[in-house]
Amino acid sequence: MLTSTQEWFKRTFVDVFRQLRWAFLPPLMVYFAAGISGVTAIVGTFFVKEYLGLSAAFLAALTFWAGLPWALKMPLGHLVDLVWRWKALLVYLGAALIAASLGIMYALIMHTEAMRQLLSVEAWFVVSSLLAPAGYVVQDTVADAMTVEAVPRVHSDGKPLAEEETKALHTTMQTLGRIALIGGLVFVALLNIVMFSGVESLEQSQKADVYARIYLMALAIPLVSVSGMVLSQSMLAARARQLREQGVKADEVDRLVYSPGQSTEPDYWIFGGGAAFVVLTLAIGISDIPLAQEIVFCGSMAITSVLIYQLVQKVPRAKARALIGTALIIFVFRAAPLPGAGATWFMIDQLHFDQQFLSVLSLIASCLTLIGMVLLRPLMASRSIAYIVVLLTLASGVLALPNIGLYYGIQNWTARLTGGVVDAHFIAIIETTLESPLGQVAMIPLLTWIARNAPADLKATFFAVMASFTNMALTASSLLTKYLNQIFVVTREVKDHATDTVQTPADYSQLGWLLITVTLIGVLMPLLTVLLVQRSRLQTHD
Repeated sequence: MLTSTQEWFKRTFVDVFRQLRWAFLPPLMVYFAAGISGVTAIVGTFFVKEYLGLSAAFLAALTFWAGLPWALKMPLGHLVDLVWRWKALLVYLGAALIAASLGIMYALIMHTEAMRQLLSVEAWFVVSSLLAPAGYVVQDTVADAMTVEAVPRVHSDGKPLAEEETKALHTTMQTLGRIALIGGLVFVALLNIVMFSGVESLEQSQKADVYARIYLMALAIPLVSVSGMVLSQSMLAARARQLREQGVKADEVDRLVYSPGQSTEPDYWIFGGGAAFVVLTLAIGISDIPLAQEIVFCGSMAITSVLIYQLVQKVPRAKARALIGTALIIFVFRAAPLPGAGATWFMIDQLHFDQQFLSVLSLIASCLTLIGMVLLRPLMASRSIAYIVVLLTLASGVLALPNIGLYYGIQNWTARLTGGVVDAHFIAIIETTLESPLGQVAMIPLLTWIARNAPADLKATFFAVMASFTNMALTASSLLTKYLNQIFVVTREVKDHATDTVQTPADYSQLGWLLITVTLIGVLMPLLTVLLVQRSRLQTHD
């Protein structure tokens, strides 16, 4: 019994870190930078609530537009393949965009009047909200391709790795990528707990100082990703120097160190599709036509689908069908709507969750997500994506019940029975504890599948196009979230800071039906999709 337990512990916890290689570190640093970007999430929530009179539906629409840069992973991924030796410049560009976004938010809090003379506070917030994802998508595209390259294809003696071993290594690489990302969230959750200590008793101006300091500290985010790229360049330079010292010719050193396994030819379908996406988005975005978001989404989906069709011609037919089926399952799973900002407003206003407690929830969620990913890694390496999605869908449906219960006052009943122990804060912690690993775990099998099956000369392109398709699911989720928030209208109290008069009263009367509807759709959509895909020619067993 002890031996089997030791073997399980070794296989689950030890092996994942034993397989860690120095080559994994640069992309992991870029992922870690994306993780610590969460340092501004809680600040942003309270800034919007306290300073801006934006509705939940508008914020859902802004999430839609902010998510569109991720669709540009298609041309960006192909660009990375074409300029692989100079990919560091793209990471530096992304860092500059992220720094600009953070700088705007810092100035907006500390120098509000000066910023207002140029643009409205709401307009500045929108600009900042669009710049940050543009920077992160550029960096993420490079990091994704680097994870494919980081996994070896042969043993040290030159013999090819077995398929099972390759799958395990790719699963480990993608798991470590998620661990780096969630590790960043753990770090910032701890930082937020310290920064928000006692903030609920501060005056509004003192709160603003705390918010501004957090945005100022967040400028370390682009420094981390840039450091990862500098480390990568240093490692490549050291490898090149070693080869030259061994007598390898300069041209051969250049090919072995700085060039991909095979030369990449420009695919004008991908660049044309990317250009069409940009033109469509800008033309619709700056116009005032009805259903602008829906038109952009449908156009983007059409462009992405054409590019996927062109891409899958480069892989065997059986793998192409499995890939399409896998992508459809993940797409629908990720496209499930969310409650939107109204649920967080309810927690703040009615359940009295303050900044520090939300930081505690974030810390718990991040830590348990790390543990969950490590625990479930053997399952992800051995089970099909369809199986995992069904499992996660059922789990997420069950775990949504405590959140619904909090709206209907279950905490009042449980607190009476337990002498005040099981109150709203306790239920929120338990719900967060159980639900936290689900979102990140869902993406690891797909990332692993893409990494394993990407052609050597199109690693970034193949990865980016399929990732763009699944990222479009988040855009669909934002649209569905907006529709539901238009049907079930939730408002928080908005006051004029100058006169302290109420401009918009709080109304959470429809939040219960919103939460129930979101849960039902989130369970039924993925289950029906898995059923249909697995009964078609697109079924996947990988």
